[in-house]
Amino acid sequence: MKEEAKGTHDPFIQRQFDNEEEGGSLRAEIVVEVKKQIGLAGPLIAVTLLQYCLEVISIMFVGHLGQLPLSSASMATTFASVSGFSVLLGMGSALETLCGQAYGAKQYRMLGIQMQRGMLTLTALSIPLAFIWFYTTTIFIFFGQDQQISVGAGTYIRWMIPCLFAYALLQCLNRFLQTQNMVVPMMIISGATALFHIFLCWILVFKSGLEFKGAALANTISNWMNVVLLVIYVKFSPACKHTWTGFSKEALNDIPSFLKLAVSSAVMICLEYWSFDMVVLLSGLLPNPKLETSVLSISLNTCWMVYMISVGLGGAISTRVSNEIGAGRPKAARLAVCVVVVIAILEGLIVGSVTILVRHVWGKLYSNDEEVIRYVAKMMPLLALSDFLDGFQCVLSGAARGCGWQNVCAVINLGAYYAVGIPFALLFAFILHVGGMGLWMGIICALSIQVVALVVINLSTSWTGLETNKYSSNSHRYRMTPRAGIF
Repeated sequence: MKEEAKGTHDPFIQRQFDNEEEGGSLRAEIVVEVKKQIGLAGPLIAVTLLQYCLEVISIMFVGHLGQLPLSSASMATTFASVSGFSVLLGMGSALETLCGQAYGAKQYRMLGIQMQRGMLTLTALSIPLAFIWFYTTTIFIFFGQDQQISVGAGTYIRWMIPCLFAYALLQCLNRFLQTQNMVVPMMIISGATALFHIFLCWILVFKSGLEFKGAALANTISNWMNVVLLVIYVKFSPACKHTWTGFSKEALNDIPSFLKLAVSSAVMICLEYWSFDMVVLLSGLLPNPKLETSVLSISLNTCWMVYMISVGLGGAISTRVSNEIGAGRPKAARLAVCVVVVIAILEGLIVGSVTILVRHVWGKLYSNDEEVIRYVAKMMPLLALSDFLDGFQCVLSGAARGCGWQNVCAVINLGAYYAVGIPFALLFAFILHVGGMGLWMGIICALSIQVVALVVINLSTSWTGLETNKYSSNSHRYRMTPRAGIF
């Protein structure tokens, strides 16, 4: 019967049979891909949330010390992100491309070599960044920030300087394990660290007499704890025996090639992250800066916490795309992108709805001040919209990192945030006098442009025609070039 159906006597039946066979095969591939992404994204979302929650928990504890400590710690955290964490995060994300494609190409030893290159580069970069942190108070006062807030922020961030070096190592360890799909151990270690951090904050903030300085010290201790536990796992786990073969002088070779991609990755991420943090810094120039800064910092912390879900999805699609490209399967990479877009839309709708529902109680987690609580409630609908757009662009950016398209994304982010977002934020906040909500409206404008540009890039790219260079010991990566006449 099957041979008859596939015969040439009835072309219509032949086409119908082929279509049913292809449809069934495609459905099976989609189901498999969904399972892979959920299995990878679930733990990654937990990891990103738990690691980011260290800062959020610290801010929550400080918020109950008063408005001035909250403003100081919030400004310090924002500046730490702008001048340190986002730079290291961006540089470290180059390993998503390099390690991911090496793993897909079964060049397992190169994962350990690339991680060592990342550790050396990011640790060296942390030294000048630490000097910038040391002079935070002077920098804030120079740019016209409130004197009391500036002094408090400078004190807070100095206690966090050792955290900078831990964060640099953490980014490399995360990418090393993530690109091998070893995300469950990361999740367990991050969970243990977060639980320890809550107890540590309570001791250092309320019991030790350090107050808001204790929260900064807790960040440092907890991040180093996370690093130490991950190092122990990588060193002794049988799962890493092929990818971690010990320290090698080879890591010192070809650092310029690593830097080239790392700098592009840093520019791509920093241009986006800095615009969000700039909103909080600009809020210090508005009337009633203590209120505006407190509310905008709570909004930013909330946005980043929700964004960690999208970061998990973005990390998952980056790993899936880089692994498939490394293995020479661009069609599978394209399918992975299509699947994650649907997942991101569903996640955005759910998160946006929850954000609006909790708007009247969310501010109480950060402050006892009724004025702050009411203002946060007014901001939450805007946060819901920005969370939806941010989640959508995050997964598309993750796919781009997996392909090695960091340069293209850097151009998009520059135009979206600095040609559109920041100018509109200044217009709404300072000319139309919308205040802190106006600053956030500018961010929404930037996200809209970014999403449209990334969608156009993906739709205009012929995935089946992408050029994939052969994996070599010199480049240590695949490079994929869009063939649609874009950029």
